[in-house]
Amino acid sequence: MPLWAVQVSIALISFLETMLLIYLSYKGNIWEQIFRISFILEMINTVPFIITIFWPPLRNLFIPVFLNCWLAKYALENMINDLHRAIQRTQSAMFNQVLILICTLLCLVFTGTCGIQHLERAGEKLSLFKSFYFCIVTFSTVGYGDVTPKIWPSQLLVVIMICVALVVLPLQFEELVYLWMERQKSGGNYSRHRAQTEKHVVLCVSSLKIDLLMDFLNEFYAHPRLQDYYVVILCPTEMDIQVRRVLQIPLWSQRVIYLQGSALKDQDLMRAKMDNGEACFILSSRNEVDRTAADHQTILRAWAVKDFAPNCPLYVQILKPENKFHVKFADHVVCEEECKYAMLALNCVCPATSTLITLLVHTSRGQEGQESPEQWQRMYGRCSGNEVYHIRMGDSKFFMEYEGKSFTYAAFHAHKKYGVCLIGIRREENKSILLNPGPRHIMAASDTCFYINITKEENSAFIFKQEEKQKKKGFAGRGTYDGPSRLPVHSIIASMGTVAMDLQNTECRPANSSKLTLPAENGSSNRRPSIAPVLELADTSSLLPCDLLSDQSEDEMTQSDEEGSAVVEYVKGYPPNSPYIGSSPTLCHLLPEKAPFCCLRLDKGCKHNSFEDAKAYGFKNKLIIVSAETAGNGLYNFIVPLRAYYRSRKELNPIVLLLDNKPEHHFLEAICCFPMVYYMEGTIDNLDSLLQCGIIYADNLVVVDKESTMSAEEDYMADAKTIVNVQTMFRLFPSLSIITELTHPSNMRFMQFRAKDSYSLALSKLEKKERENGSNLAFMFRLPFAAGRVFSISMLDTLLYQSFVKDYMITITRLLLGLDTTPGSGYLCAMKITEDDLWIRTYGRLFQKLCSSSAEIPIGIYRTESHMFATSEPHDIRAQISINVEDCEDTKDVKEHWGIKTSHHRNSCSSDQSEHPLLRRKSMQWARRLSRKGNKHSSKTAEWISQQRLSLYRRSERQELSELVKNRMKHLGLPTTGYDEMNDHQNTLSYVLINPPPDTRLELNDIVYLIRSDPLAHVANDGHSRKSSCSNKLGPCNPETRDETQL
Repeated sequence: MPLWAVQVSIALISFLETMLLIYLSYKGNIWEQIFRISFILEMINTVPFIITIFWPPLRNLFIPVFLNCWLAKYALENMINDLHRAIQRTQSAMFNQVLILICTLLCLVFTGTCGIQHLERAGEKLSLFKSFYFCIVTFSTVGYGDVTPKIWPSQLLVVIMICVALVVLPLQFEELVYLWMERQKSGGNYSRHRAQTEKHVVLCVSSLKIDLLMDFLNEFYAHPRLQDYYVVILCPTEMDIQVRRVLQIPLWSQRVIYLQGSALKDQDLMRAKMDNGEACFILSSRNEVDRTAADHQTILRAWAVKDFAPNCPLYVQILKPENKFHVKFADHVVCEEECKYAMLALNCVCPATSTLITLLVHTSRGQEGQESPEQWQRMYGRCSGNEVYHIRMGDSKFFMEYEGKSFTYAAFHAHKKYGVCLIGIRREENKSILLNPGPRHIMAASDTCFYINITKEENSAFIFKQEEKQKKKGFAGRGTYDGPSRLPVHSIIASMGTVAMDLQNTECRPANSSKLTLPAENGSSNRRPSIAPVLELADTSSLLPCDLLSDQSEDEMTQSDEEGSAVVEYVKGYPPNSPYIGSSPTLCHLLPEKAPFCCLRLDKGCKHNSFEDAKAYGFKNKLIIVSAETAGNGLYNFIVPLRAYYRSRKELNPIVLLLDNKPEHHFLEAICCFPMVYYMEGTIDNLDSLLQCGIIYADNLVVVDKESTMSAEEDYMADAKTIVNVQTMFRLFPSLSIITELTHPSNMRFMQFRAKDSYSLALSKLEKKERENGSNLAFMFRLPFAAGRVFSISMLDTLLYQSFVKDYMITITRLLLGLDTTPGSGYLCAMKITEDDLWIRTYGRLFQKLCSSSAEIPIGIYRTESHMFATSEPHDIRAQISINVEDCEDTKDVKEHWGIKTSHHRNSCSSDQSEHPLLRRKSMQWARRLSRKGNKHSSKTAEWISQQRLSLYRRSERQELSELVKNRMKHLGLPTTGYDEMNDHQNTLSYVLINPPPDTRLELNDIVYLIRSDPLAHVANDGHSRKSSCSNKLGPCNPETRDETQL
């Protein structure tokens, strides 16, 4: 009776509450309220109890009160929503949906368990646990069959419950899956707890491509101390399929979190926990056709991040130099077009500068190519592992002993003892980095040293304790690398003898002399010539670097005396007009008066001159041609390094800008002050335009990537037009050095493409193997990249990434490229090793020679050597024939024994197409005679014959191309005397060796990269002493001789 009273009381309260809610929510349709599931359940569970008050016999009636669980589920959902509204917190929709699904499953199981247990009382009287077991087995679709309902009411209930489950559960799962997919797209949130306990950086991009992602991840996680960092990607677009596949790899899935959102929304920045981030990288979308619009988006992102998290370090990539000043507040900024044009300009005077810089800013262990059978690939791959590191001198084992010594002395002996190349320093009181400050700089313990090495000093394998013990015991270092650094000068000379250094061969040459002069006292001796030691303190009477200005003035005076008064004298000064805000002022060669705009047009005469082509100008030096779509402000940075004050006037190359569109007035205003800078409208796919701009008188053609090609439907097709046009020019002008910029580094394999070249195919296999081994520089063995003929600006993205660990990398790169000119800091240049310089023999002796005479620091070698195929006799003979053909091309009298050379000569020099069948017939007769002689090597001979025949066909095709060019020149009224039939360089390859070992042998035509000290650093010194020093060291200047130390 008490239980019945409680049940009735609860039923009355629930019934009245339900009726009140029905009345309050009535909106004119009573049936909508009556047929609601919650109302029906309330009636089933309350009305029977109320009826028992008036009809007692119904008190024994079973009322399914377990159905109230559904009402409890509904009430729980409303309670959670009310709670969120009360605390003003938005809970995740995923959490709510999971809660609903769990409650639905519990209600289904509870309803089924109670219903079956009650109904089966008329059958086997199942216990409550067995009823629960039956429901679980049934709803999980297992169905063992050991427990089954025996009577039809319970069987009917099971049917009803299964039908309800088939309707309700799929709807709940569908909603959950939909929310899960949406969450996967947006990325959810970065945990606040994780942000406070773990370190993370944020990468903001407008669109994320797989190449950009992998470059960032590989470079970022290449540093050991960044292994525990998380990377949060904030991108407004949906995750790409390839990106999703990569982020599912266990290596990245635990460390990379993708959030779909905008950096302009505080909610998304909050999701990324930007205020707790260690850094924020903001990258521009270089694949946009409108790069200015892409920069505007980058600027807004940078402003938004700075406003939301002012203490978060910003690393910003900008495309256009004129937009750089908008993000000047960022901690590190890389302007793409500035670096690109400066690098392409230096490529013209210092070959493969782009390859040198790219290898320096990529993290590598130097393991690439070590399994290759070719020596050049092993050496090139090992030297590519060199990077720039820094250390405080007082904490360094490499440099600590040179405190109080000159910078040049420290650089030479550190290279001699440890193989490290000291390139610059930074004073503690002055935050400016100085590259090669010269011998007048005295090293202090507080200086920060910047050096190039395979690994940083902290990870080096040198055992310094043993060296210190040897020093204490008095061992002067017989073959080791200590001793001489602490001995006086006369002891050094005595210990070196004629070798001049303990390490075999380490020498250098004066930068401004035409040759690395052989010492006269040792010239006739059988002993190796000695080299002057590098002094601990500078001898001001014998320093050469600051003589550059006086040398140039003498050159200019001599040249003007020869050529007469018609020659325009140049002046040194700062360009009066900069095309954009933020350009670094650089002292340059300038015209005394600005050239009229009409005189800048190369292909059209004006009232000031009547020249209409490059031949008419009569330039002394070879041209540099730049092909670009528009004359953007970044192109200004191409001109400045080539007109810098430290380049001799007689070495200035005329610059021709071949533009698709007419340049704007403000750009012409900026370049009209520079000497020998011209422009013309035309495209590289037009042969007439190339001939008019003087391509046959050019040494270098620079092809800049065009913005309009970015609209290609397939991303990697953006370079298609550029690649095909460059391939055409490569066929028309084989000896021309073509430097090409591409959008995608993977397209480098198509440059100078030869489908049947077995060596190129072998390099392709090597690249794939290196990529499988996890190399970040798999493309480095492609011959065009190794030779500096192709470059992609995306390869410099790592410069921004490395700045997170090495905050000095951007500054050092800008100093090397000439974009910044810090007073007292040196600059990058190059010199060529001639036959008269081979007496130095090794790179180590060259290092000593340069340090002791001109205070220059060599940092690497650009080497060109013969292109060797797989060693086999026919190939060797073929290479010999190819060389002989080149030597005999202009010779008409050829002996009968070299019949094949005669055929080559006729094929290359004759324009009569009727000679081709005769040529082929003779070559076949010669091939048959050869096959009869070589029975033992029939297969090799047959292969050789096939390749030789292919070579003959190729020569024939080259002749046709030559005739095409000459006919066009005649049509344009241009003299054809300047166009000689040129041989391609397929028998040579070039590559860069960064900081090679001191015992590396020098070879003929090696080009050595130098960091030359600033000529203006000590201009205040006595000018007379400098001139006398110059005359003593260099001897009389010959105006007809080109300065071999600069390119």
